Amino acid sequence: MLLAIDVGNTNITIGVFQEKELVSTFRMTTKLQRTSDEFGITISDMLEYNQIQISDIQDAIVSSVVPNIMHSLRSGLIKYFNIRPMIVEPGIRTGIRITSENPPQIGADRIVDAVGAYEQYGGPVIVVDYGTATTYDFVDEKGDFFAGVTAPGIRISAQALWQDAAKLPEIEIKKPDHILARETISSMQAGLIYGQIGQTEYIIKHMIQESKLKNVKVVATGGLGKIIAGETECIDYYNPNLTLEGMRLIYEKQNR
Repeated sequence: MLLAIDVGNTNITIGVFQEKELVSTFRMTTKLQRTSDEFGITISDMLEYNQIQISDIQDAIVSSVVPNIMHSLRSGLIKYFNIRPMIVEPGIRTGIRITSENPPQIGADRIVDAVGAYEQYGGPVIVVDYGTATTYDFVDEKGDFFAGVTAPGIRISAQALWQDAAKLPEIEIKKPDHILARETISSMQAGLIYGQIGQTEYIIKHMIQESKLKNVKVVATGGLGKIIAGETECIDYYNPNLTLEGMRLIYEKQNR
């Protein structure tokens, strides 16, 4: 079995693959400082709770946008699983060519998403990831990652509302019944969700127009992506496991 670990700014998402099948997923928060022992024990306990034996894990791949936890995470995998994980970093074979002006600045998460979308849906394709940030990444028909847009994520926008406006409460992020809100909570929900839908449609429209590419597919991922994908016709596919699947595809390209 392959352990795929996606370290995001908010959560660490872990997937377990049996060959090409994703058999289990679970999450832990990124914010906590953990030692190598805490990483090893926590991941081991989660696997056992999901009825997966530690001895069945044969290899691991890690994609991270949080450098300061990598030493402890890597050490935990070595100590508790006897595995030296593959790290998604410059030099690894992905099948995607980065043609933007500064390739090293492209986050591992965006590269992994691009690989997952291009390999599964073909190009040209725009990948929209509704994570801590909302990112829009463009891969052409040849597999060249050539452009991207980065915007504040839905949760960041929500936190800015209730942290910086004294009278606005912390709210659940969900689509309200109506956009014509008549009280504070639903008015905030309307602004967040419909504002994100409008942003999504505008950015995708102009990315396609400026690229002059035809038959562009749009794939959404990320936890809150399901809400947005169901409300706009500009998104063709919603794949909540796109990042993990991209990591599996990159792992397979290394002939390990």
